[in-house]
Amino acid sequence: MKDNAISWQASGQAGAVAAGGSGAVAAGIHLLEQGGNAADAAAATLFALTVTDYGWCAIGGEIPLIIYDASRQEVKVLCGMGRAPLDQSAIDWYYANGIPDEGSYRAMPTPGTVHLCLTVLELYGTRSFAEVVAPALALLDAGESWWHPKLAATLRKMAQREQETPGSREEKLRAARDRFYKGDIADDLVVWYQNVGSFLRKRDLEHHATTVEDPVSVSYRGYVVHKCNTWTQGPVLCQVLRLAEGYNLSQMGHLSPDYIHLLTEAMKLAYADRDRYYGDPDFASVPLAELLSGEYTDIRRTLLDMGQASLERRPGDPYDMNALADMPSPDENPVRTPISDTTTCVVADRWGNVVAATPSCNLAENQPDPRTGVVQGNRLRCLNTTAGHPNCIQPGKRPCITLTPTLVTRDGKPAVAISVAGGDLQDQTTLNVLLNHIELGMMPAEAVTQPRFNTDHMENSFDSDPDRDRAFKAPGSLRVNCDIPGEVRSELESRGHSLSTTSEAIASPVMIYLDPDTGTIYAAGDPNAGRHAAAL
Repeated sequence: MKDNAISWQASGQAGAVAAGGSGAVAAGIHLLEQGGNAADAAAATLFALTVTDYGWCAIGGEIPLIIYDASRQEVKVLCGMGRAPLDQSAIDWYYANGIPDEGSYRAMPTPGTVHLCLTVLELYGTRSFAEVVAPALALLDAGESWWHPKLAATLRKMAQREQETPGSREEKLRAARDRFYKGDIADDLVVWYQNVGSFLRKRDLEHHATTVEDPVSVSYRGYVVHKCNTWTQGPVLCQVLRLAEGYNLSQMGHLSPDYIHLLTEAMKLAYADRDRYYGDPDFASVPLAELLSGEYTDIRRTLLDMGQASLERRPGDPYDMNALADMPSPDENPVRTPISDTTTCVVADRWGNVVAATPSCNLAENQPDPRTGVVQGNRLRCLNTTAGHPNCIQPGKRPCITLTPTLVTRDGKPAVAISVAGGDLQDQTTLNVLLNHIELGMMPAEAVTQPRFNTDHMENSFDSDPDRDRAFKAPGSLRVNCDIPGEVRSELESRGHSLSTTSEAIASPVMIYLDPDTGTIYAAGDPNAGRHAAAL
C-alpha cells in the first residue's frame, strides 16, 4: 500500500494499523499483506516510526507494549523501558548534582526499542528480523539526514548476524539482538557513551532485558481494561474508571458540565495517588491492590464534590484506608523543562491478535552517535532524587513513565486498542476516547475526533526536582477544546475550575475497534494530530 493511499480512518477484516507517520502505517500494512501477524506488523511499524516520527521516538528509545495473543487467549505486557545505570557511583552523582532536565546524555537510560521489537518477534511473531526491518531500511535509504545511512548500516549488521547464525528463527533473532546489546554494535555505543559523558557502559547493555509481565486490569461496564504496571502512569486510568463507575455518565450527557467536572475531579484524585505511590514495582512497594480496591475507591469517591472544583493536591492513604493522606498543597509552577513528544501504534490482524504500543524517546537536544546512528533520550529525568520516594533513582531502576498503551477485552476477546502521545495527557485523552466508545457507542473515527479536555493538576513527570511541590504544575487547571459550548465553559468556571481553551488537538490518539458480530476491524487516528490509519 502506498503512503498516499493511507488516510486517518479505515476498516477491513484482514487487519489494520493506526499510528503516526503514514510511512510507518504502510510498513505495518505491508507485513499484514505478506501474511505476517499483528506482532510482525507492530515490529515493522515501530522500526519505521523511528524514521518517520524521529524526534517523537527513536531507535534508542523506549516502548511499553500490550499484546493479546489469540492462540493463548491472554493479555501480556512487554516492558521496553530502559533502566538507570548499574554503577552506584553514577547514582551518587545524580544525588549530588541532580538529574539533568534540559537535555543531557547523562540522563540516558539503556536503549529499549531494539530489544523490545526483537523480543516481540521471538515470542509472538512469525517473520524474520530482515523481513520486518526492510520497510524501515527503505525509508532510511531514501532519507537525507546524515544519520540515516549510519543507522541503516547498524540494522544491516543485525540482519547479517541473523542470516549467518544457524538454528531456529528464534535463535537467529536472539543473535541479531545480541549483536546490538553484547557485540560490536554495543562496543561502538560504549565509545559514544564515554565521548558524550554518559554513565552507561557495556555491562548496562548486556544486562538489559525486555520483561514480560501480567497487565494491571480492572472491569468497567462489562469490559476489562488492561494497562502496564506502575513503571508507567497506566493504572491512573484504572483508578479513574473505578471512581467513575459509581455514576451514570451517559445520563449526564456527553461533554456536559457534570460529565467534564466529574471526570476532571476523578483524574485529580488518581494523579495525586500516582505522584505519591507509583514507581518501578521491582524496587518500590506500591500498594496497587489497595489503590484499585472497592473499599478504597468508595472512600475516595466521597471526595468528589459535584458543585466545586478542588484546588488541592489530595492523595489518599490506601494503607489505612483513609480518604486523605497528609500533603501540603503547592503553588502553581509553570513547566520549565523541554518535553519531546511521543508517537503511537495499534495493530490488529485477521487471526484476532492485537497490539497496542506507545513508542517514545524524549530526545531533548541529544544527537545520534556518529558511528551507529543510534540516538538515546533523557528518560531518566522521569525519576527523581527524593530520598525514599518510590520513583527515586536507583541502579538498574525503570523510571515511572507517562507512556501508557491500552488494550480492552470483552468476554475474553479483544475489543479496543488505544495509544496516545502527549506526556501527562496520555491517560486523560485515553479516558476521553475510551468513554466515547463504551458509554456513547462511538466508533473510532468519531471517538478520536470529538472535543477533549484535560487538567494539569499534577506533578510534571518530566521534572526531576527533589522538591516534588516544585514539580507540581497547575492546581485547579482545566483545558477544553474550543468546540465545547460557551455555556458549558461558563458553568465549569462557576464551579471553580481555572479554565483555558485551545483549538489544537489535546494529545494524539489512535484507536482500533474489533466488531465481534461482523469481524470488521475499525481503525482511526486523530487527523488534527497527524495520525494515520489503514486496513486490509
